[in-house]
Amino acid sequence: MSLEFGLQLYSVRDELIKDFKGTLEKVAAIGYRNVELFFHDANNIGGTVGGLNPAQLRTELDRVGLKAVSAHIDLGFLTEENTEKIIAYAQEAGFTSVAIAIAFFSDKQAVLDMCSDLNKYGERFKKHGIQLYYHNHFEEFQKFDGQYVMDIILENTDTQLVKVEFDTYWAMRGGVDPIEYLQKLGDRCDLIHQKDLPAGVSPVNLFEVIGEDAHIDMEMMVKLHKIEYFTEAGQGIMDIPAIVEAFRSKPEARYLFVEQDWTTRNQLESVEISYTYISELFQS
Repeated sequence: MSLEFGLQLYSVRDELIKDFKGTLEKVAAIGYRNVELFFHDANNIGGTVGGLNPAQLRTELDRVGLKAVSAHIDLGFLTEENTEKIIAYAQEAGFTSVAIAIAFFSDKQAVLDMCSDLNKYGERFKKHGIQLYYHNHFEEFQKFDGQYVMDIILENTDTQLVKVEFDTYWAMRGGVDPIEYLQKLGDRCDLIHQKDLPAGVSPVNLFEVIGEDAHIDMEMMVKLHKIEYFTEAGQGIMDIPAIVEAFRSKPEARYLFVEQDWTTRNQLESVEISYTYISELFQS
């Protein structure tokens, strides 16, 4: 499969709230053709998609020329009831990949407990034609017993049931070389997220700020999510051409998603800047 790129719609979340259908039209007008959805509330699956049911969402995406290929889900979807909900929604809406958006860990056992759930529900998803992924932030590069959390996840999840959607920015903020770790992931990774790090951010490695043994939770993550820590693809210091080339060289590579956690610009302006830059890379 040839590598394609798309947009994680979380990047334009505020615009979607104001005008869901109109924002989809604008995303398509920029030039995006593939999108990744996000579902963060198992009790209100339609909450981030304009309140649309899956058939309505698929119709709306078809109307504007967008294809949903993946979706982010919260860890709360990993229950018997909620897994069935998202499977049913995915099958009707048409996406075949779901990724755990974020997780936090107090110790190695907490990682292992999550791995058990990933394997269990990854098998459930797989039986229905859906691939489960784990999406990293920086906390997966904290070490427990001398081992990266991300390595613990890789070693304790089934290679066929759980793949990795690799966020290169957050890996860099975790103190690892994103290209080197991308190579380490091998065929476990066929989706990546891309944004950029402004030149003035120092230190790059967040563990130099919080310490290697910090207790990382959502409260700390919110504090570290400063707008000035993010910029659009091609506007910062990340070697995105090398990342794209390394990813493109992998025969299993499927999609690169632009994901802009925060921006000082209007969100639609932001994703258009990234689109222009990434599309030029893909054409070269």
